[in-house]
Amino acid sequence: MKATGKNGLMRHVALAVGAVAVIAGGVFLFGQAQGIAQMTGHMHGGMHAHGGGGMGHDEATMPGLRGLNATPEESAELAVLFRSFQTLSREVTNLPDGIRTVTRSSDPEVMDALISHTTGMIARVERGDDPQIMIQSPTLDIFFKRGEGISSEIAVTDEGIVVVQTSADPVVVAALHLHAAEVSDMVARGMHAVHEMMMTRASN
Repeated sequence: MKATGKNGLMRHVALAVGAVAVIAGGVFLFGQAQGIAQMTGHMHGGMHAHGGGGMGHDEATMPGLRGLNATPEESAELAVLFRSFQTLSREVTNLPDGIRTVTRSSDPEVMDALISHTTGMIARVERGDDPQIMIQSPTLDIFFKRGEGISSEIAVTDEGIVVVQTSADPVVVAALHLHAAEVSDMVARGMHAVHEMMMTRASN
């Protein structure tokens, strides 16, 4: 991973979780989503339980952001991003061999969390160190299994945090395109997007 920074903003955070992507959105208990939270489950690798009477979507404790291999600090960063998703904006360019994304926040504190989350998640992928967050997308499984085939460059500029990821593996390229779209949906709609993705997976 190549990383560059501006005004000291860029930093490597080896144990920060990504977003889903992460990475990574805000865990809110939307009124119309409560029933969904109670009836859905998320299958990821060894079946991370999700749902449990809405436990994955409790606004106060946000247990859905916890992971089998994630630190409290990582989950707290994700909570910042999900609670403040309205401050985020993002552009994605699909490349023949990967993606270029530009993500930013109008709130400096949220921007700090975004930078930490993004750099940390990419570092985890490079180590094959899956945080196993309850709500994370199964698309990430491909990255953790084939992370050695991903080349990543990160820079913090006036645009925001700019990430370019490429691969010679067509399976990874397809996953990069899909995951970028998933993250963009969460940036635009917060936890509503997560609920819909979970419902889709539960019905398949």
